[in-house]
Order: sequence, then C-alpha cells, then structure tokens
Amino acid sequence: MESIPRKRRKWKVKVGERRQALKQMLELGQINDIDVRVALIQALIPEGLKAVNEKLQAEVLSLAGEKRRHGKENVRWGSQPGSVYLQDQKVPIEVPRVRNKLRNIEIPLEYYQRFQEPYQGDEQVFKKLLNGLSTHKYRESAELVPEVFGISASSLSRRFKYASSLRLKQLQERRLDKYDFVAIIIDGKRFAEDGLMIALGITLEGTKVVLGIEQMATENHRPIAQFLEKLIERGLRYEDGLLFIVDGSKGILKAIEQVFPLCGLIHRCHYHKTENVVGYLPKGLQMIWRAKLRAAYRQIKYEAALRALEKLAAELHNINPSAETSLKEGLEETLTLHKLGLYAELGKSLSSTNCIESVMSQLGQYTDKVDRWRGGSHIQRWAASGLLALEPHLQKMRGFRYLKLLRAQLKQEIAKRQKIQALGDATSDDLSAGIHIITPENCG
Repeated sequence: MESIPRKRRKWKVKVGERRQALKQMLELGQINDIDVRVALIQALIPEGLKAVNEKLQAEVLSLAGEKRRHGKENVRWGSQPGSVYLQDQKVPIEVPRVRNKLRNIEIPLEYYQRFQEPYQGDEQVFKKLLNGLSTHKYRESAELVPEVFGISASSLSRRFKYASSLRLKQLQERRLDKYDFVAIIIDGKRFAEDGLMIALGITLEGTKVVLGIEQMATENHRPIAQFLEKLIERGLRYEDGLLFIVDGSKGILKAIEQVFPLCGLIHRCHYHKTENVVGYLPKGLQMIWRAKLRAAYRQIKYEAALRALEKLAAELHNINPSAETSLKEGLEETLTLHKLGLYAELGKSLSSTNCIESVMSQLGQYTDKVDRWRGGSHIQRWAASGLLALEPHLQKMRGFRYLKLLRAQLKQEIAKRQKIQALGDATSDDLSAGIHIITPENCG
C-alpha cells in the first residue's frame, strides 16, 4: 500500500521550489531593483557568499570593462580584505577595487556598500538577545557558515544597544493624538535599586497601548506630573475625560489632580486598598477580612457599597484603629466606578490595576534575564524593547463594549465640575466686588 505523503513534506518541496525559482530569477536578471536583489541574495545561504562575489565582479565589469583593455577611464585596482553580511552574520570576503585614473579616486561598489548592512538591520540579533540568547553563546548557535566573524559578545552588545536605543526613542516620541483614550492605568516597576513609572492607555475600542515610561527612584508628584505633561505634549487627548486607575500612591494622586483638575477622574485599586487594610491585622484575621472587603466592593450600587464599607470600618475600630484609618483614607476614590454606575459592566477590568500588572509580568519575561543593570539607560532600553515587543499581542480589555458608556459618564461628570467651577468663580467675583475697604478717611 502506497504511503500518502504528509502535507509537511509537500510544504518543504514547495519552499525548495520557490527558493530555486528566486535563484533563477536572479541569474536571468529578471529582478532589477537592487534592494530586492540584495535581500534575496542574503537569504540564499550558504550560496549567498558565492552570489555576492558574482555581483561584485559583475559591477566591476560594468564599471571597468573587460580585463587588459587599454584606454579606459576606470581601471581594476586589485582587491582588499572586506566583509559582508549574510542574514545577520558577518563573513570575510575579498573585495575587488576600481579606480578612476583621471580623477585619481577610488569608485565605491554599490553592491558592496549595501551588503555592509545586516539583512533587516539588526532585527535578527535584537530578537535573539531580547528573547534570552546570551551574547557569549551566540557564536555556538551560528552554524550557517564556518567563517563567520563579528559575533563576539562586545560586537553583539553594541548592535543590541543601537537597536534597543531606536525602540526607546520610538516609545518616547511616538504621537498619541491618533488614539482616543478613555482610561489610563499607572503603576511602577522596580529594577534593582531604581524604578520605572509605566502608563498604559485603553482606547475607546478596548485596545491597550503603552503610553510611555519614566525613570524615577520615588513616586514623588513632581516627576510624575512632568511625565503626564510630556504625554499631553505628544498629543494625548483628555478633553472628553479620562479615568485614571492607580494603586493609591499619594504622589500619583497629587500629580493627576494637578495636571487634570477637571478632566481626570481617579479610581483607586480595590486590591491594593484591601491589602493595605489587612496588612494591619494579625495573620489569623487577614483571610476573613480580605473576604469581607471584597464582598463589600462587589456591591453593584454605590449606596450599598458605601454602607457596607462604613460598617466594616466601624467593626475595625474595636479591632485595630489603624486599619480603620487605612480603610477610610481615600474611600470615595475606591468607589468611582460605583458612582458612575458602571461597576457591574467594568468592575472586573477597571476596579484594579490588573491590566498593567499583567503587562509588567510579561515584561519580566524579557527583563528578568538581565543579571546586572548598568545605569538608567540600560533599564529604559530593555523596558522599552520589551514593552514594544509585547504590545501587539495584548488582548482587548474585557468588557470593552461598555467603554462608550464610560465616555458618556465622564462627559457628564466633567460638565458638573465645570458648572461648579463657574459658580465658584462667580461667587468669588461677587465677593470681591462687594468688599468695602476701610481707610482712615472713611473710618468715621
């Protein structure tokens, strides 16, 4: 009985046929664009080295003509050691030279200059190192051609540094005005003795976008406010309102109130608040009170949740007054989604900072491989590279269909704040107009 060939084997045959067809097109000169030809030749390994030499010799022939013919302006001028890239690996090669006798200058070979750059830049090296391949073990994994060089640890490190610097610049400078954000989650991640503040934006369609990173040792409100102002300079739209989900850091809260006094609503993470409260209690009571607080926050209506939390605060007064104080501190800000009437729809996604915690966990898959951090630039380059690598794979926020309702509620809340501010300004003007200044002349 004849065995049926597997699809996998058929696919291998098709790939081989396609590669052979590309090679024939190159030989017949049917592909004229030099960039396309360079890319295809670099992909044909190990025959690429031979193809490179053929292209260099063909270019020399076009510039200097046949050998041993006199009266030419351009002449062959021997050769010199050089190197070209096959994929992302550097290979030695003898480079022919052409010189112009009349002007007494060397004519550079266009193909040789193009082959001086790695295929797709340093993308392949960057991806391998970012995903955990050690620079010291890179040579052991390079099996394409035995003569390969330029893959020492220092050389690879320089190439990775350059590629990651480009990604850091891309993250810090890309425009934000093309996105319609409705919520922003802010949190920090520690790297050795230093830390990064990371902002994750959620668009009206539920897409998660990394807004930026900022290095800071402490969560002081001044650098955080400057970080938020940079986002505005890059085009962050906030006029329709933004919901900020934070862990309760006083520096972050103060910075948001300073930069977005009218258009920024703050919701404090339920998880962080719960852990802060139970941290004051003995271990035997922590599990019980954690369950009580979670049940209180799961109340759908604002009034019901507030009553349940106030009742728990009263109970804590007799157990641990410090825990009671911790629960009451910023209590209203933990109920922002309840007040907007959207806890049932968005509570699972936006009642805590889980969205950004998940992003940081995925970022750790890249950055945790680094044994020693060498300064802030090193931290920022790795963090930016990891964030941009994982960003396309982030799933839409759960419950994203209700974000339009959130936008409508935010607009209503902003309108209320603007009315209150207008009434306050009018009252202040009336008071100022009614002040009677007493002087010695009118004192009697």
